Amino acid sequence: MALNSKFKAAKFSRVERSMNIFLLIFLTVLLLETTLCTILRYVYMAKTSLTEAWYLPAEPETTVKKAIEDFFAFVVLFNYIIPISLYVTVELQKFFGSMFFGWDVLMFDDGTNNRAMANTSDLNEELGQIQYLFTDKTGTLTENDMQFRQCSVNGTKYGETGGMLCKLPESPDSDAQPELISALTPELEEFFRVLVLCHTVRVDRHEIAKNGPAIDLARPMKVVPVEEDLDTVDALSGFEYDYQASSPDEKAFVEACRRYGVVYHGVRDDLHEVTFKNRPERYQQLQLLEFDATRKCMSVIVKNVDTGELYLLCKGAEMAVLKNTVSGPHDETLQAVNDYAMLGLRTLVIAQRKLSVDEFEKFDAALSEARRALDDRDGKLDAVFYSVEQNLQVLGATAVEDRLQDRVPETIEALTEAGIKVWVLTGDKEETAVNISYSAGHFKPGVKELRLTQVHNSVEAAERLTRHRRTIQEGASEGVDAAKFAFVVDGPSLAVAVTNHSDLFLSVCQMCQTVLCCRMSPLQKAQVVRLIKTSEEKPVTAAIGDGANDCSMIQEAHVGLGIMGKEGRQAVRCSDYAFGKFHFLMRALLVHGHYYYIRIATLVQYFFYKNIAFITAQVYFAFFSAFSAQTVFDSFYLLCYNITFTSLPILIYGWFEQHIPQEKLIEKPELYKQIRKNAYLSPREFIKWNLLGLWHSIVFFVGVYLISSDASISESGQMFGTWSLGAMLITACVITVNLKLALETYYWTAVTHFSMWFITFGGFFLFVLLYAGVVWPSFITAVLDAYWVYFRFFGELSTWLTLILMIVTALIPDFIIRARRDTLSMLPQTDNRVHSKSHESSNNASFSEHTPLNHANPVVPIKFSTLNETSEF
Repeated sequence: MALNSKFKAAKFSRVERSMNIFLLIFLTVLLLETTLCTILRYVYMAKTSLTEAWYLPAEPETTVKKAIEDFFAFVVLFNYIIPISLYVTVELQKFFGSMFFGWDVLMFDDGTNNRAMANTSDLNEELGQIQYLFTDKTGTLTENDMQFRQCSVNGTKYGETGGMLCKLPESPDSDAQPELISALTPELEEFFRVLVLCHTVRVDRHEIAKNGPAIDLARPMKVVPVEEDLDTVDALSGFEYDYQASSPDEKAFVEACRRYGVVYHGVRDDLHEVTFKNRPERYQQLQLLEFDATRKCMSVIVKNVDTGELYLLCKGAEMAVLKNTVSGPHDETLQAVNDYAMLGLRTLVIAQRKLSVDEFEKFDAALSEARRALDDRDGKLDAVFYSVEQNLQVLGATAVEDRLQDRVPETIEALTEAGIKVWVLTGDKEETAVNISYSAGHFKPGVKELRLTQVHNSVEAAERLTRHRRTIQEGASEGVDAAKFAFVVDGPSLAVAVTNHSDLFLSVCQMCQTVLCCRMSPLQKAQVVRLIKTSEEKPVTAAIGDGANDCSMIQEAHVGLGIMGKEGRQAVRCSDYAFGKFHFLMRALLVHGHYYYIRIATLVQYFFYKNIAFITAQVYFAFFSAFSAQTVFDSFYLLCYNITFTSLPILIYGWFEQHIPQEKLIEKPELYKQIRKNAYLSPREFIKWNLLGLWHSIVFFVGVYLISSDASISESGQMFGTWSLGAMLITACVITVNLKLALETYYWTAVTHFSMWFITFGGFFLFVLLYAGVVWPSFITAVLDAYWVYFRFFGELSTWLTLILMIVTALIPDFIIRARRDTLSMLPQTDNRVHSKSHESSNNASFSEHTPLNHANPVVPIKFSTLNETSEF
């Protein structure tokens, strides 16, 4: 497993990359503004009229130092355009938002009593951007609950009926009944001996049978008889045992053998104890050649302590074992393997080799030498393993059933409708994998299979790939959809194709809707993910698996998903998100992913927008203050604008917003297409939000300037000063940007209302009135410029009228956008798929005509769901 593992690279979401780009743009804007104002300052001061003004002090001589000081004065003045608090808010939104993933009771697995897990909060929004999904088969699409169904021994097929071994009729269409096997033939005993000894199963027993052997509870894997005579194991039927295995296949084999009267009792005094129909035998395990993805087989060397015979017992994939056999029913076994694979069953070939003492001693010496090697130890061990796993006698084949998990077909169907291409990467035999793909809905009925299998040279690979591409192109010219083609490739052929024709192979894969890769090693799975991830399109990829052999693939993908299955927790630990069943993936992507992306994308755009709406007025004011770097805002307003006045509502929005009801997102998976490719942070959306911010800033400044420059508007006849101007600007800006967020909100909860109307608006007016109505001690503030300013201009009726007019005028475009969006969402639904395709091709981030927006706007208390409650976000 270590040979097939890889280091985990740091992962970044598309939103984070967009944030960094937007930040660079705003830094450039800041530099341009400060540079322009610095230049205009010296141009303005060079005018003759200013030098003749007796009331202005003489300007110091222009020097480089003075120019730099002025430049940085404007930097300090305009730096609020950079939303520094954005990163803090994003981290808070992601961290607490990821908790909803684990709190979702609809993703709780009752079978394993496990809830969903978010191992990271950095990739929440990436769940809404997936374009390719790579999935394992065993334990991911299937239950990983292996049940022994059939076997072929010496060319004869056997099956299990009612827990008993039966000989099957030669013709599947025959009306003959299976023949019950009451006694094991020598061929069957040889076959079951491999199954009952070639494994790493541990035996646990939790009850003490009457008149049977005592159990050493401190060593549960060993059976400790009361008497030293081995005959005492006859009292055990084996059904008292609980077999524990790292591989579900091995457990299924040992349990099947127990049902047929071949019982594995465990290890005592370093000897493996087995009974064949109550006939005891003991074997010493001399060497264990564990399974690896390269050899695709496992072997043990055992010695019968009664007869002294030495055997190499081997089981593995037919492509690895049959090529090393020299005797036995080779063709019959291969045919049986193919027949089982057509039924969707997992197959293994069983073989053995009788060793002489000299052969074993030579192998044992070579193995010991290889294990002591300091250089190329793994290569030398493989060479020794290959040397002994030769000249085998094939005994037969096994067929194990691993049924699909619930709701797998509808999940794959929903993901396909969402525009996600699903690839299945498995180590199973080609026919088995193809049949499971049909059963899972991965391959649709009537699909045309394009195969790249059993290819061992570059020329043949190029010919097949070229032919497949021509077939797809001809079909496209005839109006045949890409979904009508399915590409099947095996591990050896993949190695040839990627090494010599990676571009051609990639183009064929991308032209097909579904791809199935079989006989894959763990590193090949990661290689396929990397091939798509680094392609010219740069799609967002996700990989899902349940075992240690899926870790490389999970770590390679942009988003790693783990299934809490029966093969340990390696996949869960190295994944970004984990849950109990495959069908939870539909909710993880279509609901959580959709909400996560919309929330964070709106949050990012809103932060840049509100800073544009706020600080741009300071740039306008520079033109009216002789570019003197005079601030129009009191320092209290500058300090509190991002921290308190506008921070809480957008954070609450980022936690609870549900612009579309959850049920609609599941019912209409095509809605997922609208947010892919980072649609809501596209250049078009970025420009739209910031143009709205510029419009708001222009309305604020022009409105305030007009009312402050006309003394006749005031009842006292006095003109408003600089601080009154700044107070009106900040008031209009705070109210407008928060109302803008209210227009973007579709899901109103009690927390949303409280944070918006009471905390933000109520807190804003309370703060400014306290600040402007109290003479604060000098250790709090040494400047009292804002004292009584609010009370003065709030006492003017014209101020309130101007404030209302400015806010309404500024929000007119936002009202139009919201009205258009809601109107289009209420239109009768026609062909969603046609719209989705046009929407995706235009990369338009706006809501579609068929987006069922959450118009209900329920006011509900936020509660943390328990296991008996409906999930809420």
